[in-house]
Amino acid sequence: MIVIEGFQSAKLALSRQAPVEFYSVSASLGQRLKEMFDTDDPEQAVRQIVNEVRNRGDAALRDYNLKIDGAKTASLEISKQTIASAYQEVDRELVSALKLAAERIRSFHNAQKDNMGGEFTSLDSGQLIRPLERVGIYIPGGTAAYSSTVLMTAIPARVAGVSEIILVTPPRLAGAVPPSVLVAADIAGVDRIFGVGGAQAIAALAFGTESIPRVDKICGPGSIFVMLAKKLVYGAVDIDGLQGPSEVLIIADETANPGYCAADLLAQAEHDPLASAILITTSRQLADEVSREVERQLDDLPRRDIAAECLENRGMLVVVSDVDEAIELSNLYAPEHLYLMVSKADTYLDKVSSAGCVFIGEKASVVMGDYVAGPSHALPTAGTARFSSPLNVGDFIKFISLVNIDETSLKKLGRAASTIARAEGFDAHALAIERRLKSG
Repeated sequence: MIVIEGFQSAKLALSRQAPVEFYSVSASLGQRLKEMFDTDDPEQAVRQIVNEVRNRGDAALRDYNLKIDGAKTASLEISKQTIASAYQEVDRELVSALKLAAERIRSFHNAQKDNMGGEFTSLDSGQLIRPLERVGIYIPGGTAAYSSTVLMTAIPARVAGVSEIILVTPPRLAGAVPPSVLVAADIAGVDRIFGVGGAQAIAALAFGTESIPRVDKICGPGSIFVMLAKKLVYGAVDIDGLQGPSEVLIIADETANPGYCAADLLAQAEHDPLASAILITTSRQLADEVSREVERQLDDLPRRDIAAECLENRGMLVVVSDVDEAIELSNLYAPEHLYLMVSKADTYLDKVSSAGCVFIGEKASVVMGDYVAGPSHALPTAGTARFSSPLNVGDFIKFISLVNIDETSLKKLGRAASTIARAEGFDAHALAIERRLKSG
């Protein structure tokens, strides 16, 4: 891990000036793209995929399932019988854990919904609130089965009142979807599940195919191809954001437990070589102890190589003068996860302005937020916490403004509206008001 001392040096290191880095591709991936799409530019490849799905629908999805994921799929949709049978393939303890997590997530988002405010009507204006009709959620595939992400994306949508939730996820051989994902989807109330992944799944959700209905919004993390596809289809459909690799920034003083600090750094580092694991501390002694703990704990990890690469390239130990400096640096970096492991941590909350989720106290491991605390773990990354929020009930509702002008309001407001319209050169606008004033 890189060691940085002093506020100014840390400020330079934590300033995010470059574009989001997760769009970079390795040489091997670039070569594979060249072979498949005759280009090593992932954005061009994604554009080809999206156009193919728009033009050829399900046929293109089956072709890409075979070409990209090696899965031959007769039916893209997972049957209700297969979903019901999945419970027999998942350990009972995991099923219980998923149900507990779902209950916590549902409870949090119900409380959030109750505190969002509602519809109102004043004398001449007001507000209507409507849930989105249909939402698509993307669940990554690969070597892991992200059952927790199913809960964290589908449950807030269901609490918001979304009528239909469509889940897409990359198929494994023979078009199978991991049983734990199917169980989580059933627990969360997902309506339909399709074994389709990558940019082709995003295109299907955005434009619709013979099997997959078009949605109003797409949510969920994914690979570079998923992110580029979401970016490309935005406008035809809404998206939740462009999530990059995971991040944790820990602020710790001399009272922090170095073993806990190291464990939470490693928990994020094992996600991805491009993840970020940063400790900012007021104690050089703690920084040294955490460094030793990281090395010791790293040896026992099955995903050691991934975590080690992350820490070597994107791990930082930063030493500053006081907690206020540390928080200023954190606000500059705007981390996905901010962990306050300092004495009287809650007294510093008013100074935190940019973070996806804040964790307080040594027992509040970031991992609790990943699975069972309640708030969605779909959080803003890459510095976007400066202007965006975690996935929440508000992502799945829309506000409709209401205007109700009676004779009294027309007399009170009409002349001002006409004056502004004529000043802007819109005579027809002005006349639409003036005719009503005359007839009144």
